[in-house]
Amino acid sequence: MAHGLDARSITLYHDAFLQVAEGASDAPEGASGAWGAIAANHRFNCLLWREEDKARRQDVPAGEIAEGKHRIDGYNQQRNDAVEAIDEAILTALAAVIPAITPAPDARLSSETAGAMIDRLSILALKIHHMREQTLRLDAGAAHVEACAARLGRLVTQRIDLSGCLDRLLLEAGDGRAYFKVYRQFKMYNDPALNPYLYGGAHAPQAQAQGLPGPRGAA
Repeated sequence: MAHGLDARSITLYHDAFLQVAEGASDAPEGASGAWGAIAANHRFNCLLWREEDKARRQDVPAGEIAEGKHRIDGYNQQRNDAVEAIDEAILTALAAVIPAITPAPDARLSSETAGAMIDRLSILALKIHHMREQTLRLDAGAAHVEACAARLGRLVTQRIDLSGCLDRLLLEAGDGRAYFKVYRQFKMYNDPALNPYLYGGAHAPQAQAQGLPGPRGAA
């Protein structure tokens, strides 16, 4: 394929990254283009997973949880930026190698982009990795281990299904039977110019008190 990507290679990379150490490196050696963005996306998903776990603690000061929430927002923004970068790199590679190919008149538009699918594969890799750890716990009862083993099987099936959908989209995009676009996330809550609680100060809560939509509803 022009972009050099397939679901098997991506999932193998996701799993290998987690087996070595979560967040140990940013990208495979010499990675660039789509692979560099895939690696960045996976790294930020790993960091998000860790911070989300830590944010559920109840044995630390509230200030520490608040600091973690700020880290979560930052990692999530970078994760979404990487998804857009994946799509940009794939579409650029396709256009450079096969500029004559344009979507057929009956080509399907995929509302879920390749980058979004790869992001979901990254999250599934994390779920599989951590659910497998639960099946190996010696301090948990048999019922817990059995339930986690069943969940692990379903997660693996979900990843197989999604991998097939990704490969189909990449293949069909390469011959004009399908296409996708770069969709910008525009995370408004992270932007001090768009989040009324950041630019409006004390005035922002008044909008909610009057029954108007809050910033999350508009994001």
